[in-house]
Amino acid sequence: MRAAYTDPMAKWTPTHEAPEPLEGPVVATITGGTILWFVLFLVQLPFYGWFDDHGHTWWVWTCLAGGGLGLIGIWYVRGRDAALKRAAAAKDAAAGATDDGH
Repeated sequence: MRAAYTDPMAKWTPTHEAPEPLEGPVVATITGGTILWFVLFLVQLPFYGWFDDHGHTWWVWTCLAGGGLGLIGIWYVRGRDAALKRAAAAKDAAAGATDDGH
């Protein structure tokens, strides 16, 4: 007698729908994080010699990279936020036109 096949991924397959993503102050969050990365970079600069002596200069450059990537993130989330607002305004305008009978 042959054993029934059981899907090994069955225990990882969700049995319910995923919840809607939470929306919050995304632009402010990314901006705050970017500022924090740059502040950490600036705070570490006076100690660059110590970091260099101990082989930890990557800490300094990681903070600078985080700040630079944060600038890209700010650009991205501002564009996303503007697109969401335009879509909501277009949806409201379409709903208003339908309500007026036009």
